Amino acid sequence: MKNHRGILGLVTLALLMAGYLMIPATLKAAERADSAQITKLMEDAKVEAVQLKDDAADLLSFVKTGITWQTHARKVEMIREHVNNTGKLLAKLQEAEPTGSPWQQDATKQIEPLLKELAANLESTINHINKNQVHIKFSEYHDYVKANYELASDLEALVRDFVNYGEAKQKYERLGAKREVID
Repeated sequence: MKNHRGILGLVTLALLMAGYLMIPATLKAAERADSAQITKLMEDAKVEAVQLKDDAADLLSFVKTGITWQTHARKVEMIREHVNNTGKLLAKLQEAEPTGSPWQQDATKQIEPLLKELAANLESTINHINKNQVHIKFSEYHDYVKANYELASDLEALVRDFVNYGEAKQKYERLGAKREVID
């Protein structure tokens, strides 16, 4: 009788330990679940970043032509709208950040400083145009425009890479789930 109780006790202890060890794995899996809301916001940010980069490329091409300062100003205004729209999306991403997976939280944190730097540089560009409308052919203005393009390109690449990563991760998880069903 004592042997059965001892064996029963060991089996119970083993089951409890197995359950205890499985809890962190279950919590980590739940922790890592991607947020559909953040995924959608990142896709929206990607679209905005592509448009932002394209407009910044247009502005960069303007510095090599005889286009009027008013045309420059209109393009800069379009860029400002994209930056503002991306900023609104970033605010929504930050609001949703606690519900996201670790990589989604990291993405939000990496986008913010780049967008802030772009916004600050764009503000300098706007101030330069406002104060020096006839001097848009000077190198200082060209430097602002080139920096805007480089920052917009970096932002677009960063957001695109995160969106692509999320898509690849989802595909991997779907394939893994199919494999588990087959096994």
